[in-house]
Amino acid sequence: MATTENATTFRTINKHFVAVEQEEGVGARVRRSVGSMRQRNFTPFLLLDHFTVSHPAGFPDHPHHGQETITYVRNGMIAHEDFTGSKGILRPGDLQFMTAGKGIMHSEIPVLMENGDAGVGLQLWVDLPQEMKDCEPRYRNLRGGEIPIVEPNEHLKVKVISGRSYGVESVKELAYTPVDFYHFISNKKGTDFVQQTPENFNFFLYVMKGSVKIGDETFPQYSTIFFNADGNGIKGVVSDDDTEFAIIGGLILDQPVIQHGPFIESTREKLIEVFQNFQYGINGFERAVGWKSSIRNGILEKDVPKFEGSA
Repeated sequence: MATTENATTFRTINKHFVAVEQEEGVGARVRRSVGSMRQRNFTPFLLLDHFTVSHPAGFPDHPHHGQETITYVRNGMIAHEDFTGSKGILRPGDLQFMTAGKGIMHSEIPVLMENGDAGVGLQLWVDLPQEMKDCEPRYRNLRGGEIPIVEPNEHLKVKVISGRSYGVESVKELAYTPVDFYHFISNKKGTDFVQQTPENFNFFLYVMKGSVKIGDETFPQYSTIFFNADGNGIKGVVSDDDTEFAIIGGLILDQPVIQHGPFIESTREKLIEVFQNFQYGINGFERAVGWKSSIRNGILEKDVPKFEGSA
């Protein structure tokens, strides 16, 4: 049962498992939790990948429809470019919120770093409300230096990417579908943590490093813990001295999910229509016809300033 403490009812665990590494894209390695056979989706979330990509691997020119993506770079650099002419570089600590809407074609490629670092991070796919699936595509970059940080005590730090944690609020208007995103960092085993959660949001926790304990169970690195929507808070204890984890939540959408790859719709008929739009280059995919990104074959670190200067 959910537990109550000082008017906060803490959520119970619905499911948990350790994400297994698999191949994705062109030579990339990902640990997929949401979007896997064990958790197909978790409204509004469609996918969570903990990715590791090094040149020449990556996610070259590909389309999206009916969703938003959130990319959080933890190491290395990731270059992106799309058919609208938008392009840029995400560095460690940076995020990109991309709304695909009615259609977009883009490329995400790791920069070949002189020190050999791979591109490492999290990518989240978020469903769009049915009435917004045909909106115009857009981007919102959130640089690491823009993210508020709260330190409840000397052993706990929280990057408030989206939402409110320990009284500190994030930058606003990052995505159309309401999403909370917190990066917790602790340097001491036994440190308690608490996160308030809107009751109409689904929430999960992903362990990037170390381990956490919730209730009587300890969850190791790469665990994803899915919570029931039966409370307004999550609490736990850090179980290793060097631990990092994400707590992520989103508005529960009462709508079907009909998905084929990166195309997301609410009915089969609409999904077929989207495929035809892409095939014939119409209704949002006009610019996809013949489009090729300049980074599809890779990008070198020394070429980053020129690439950014031409954006």
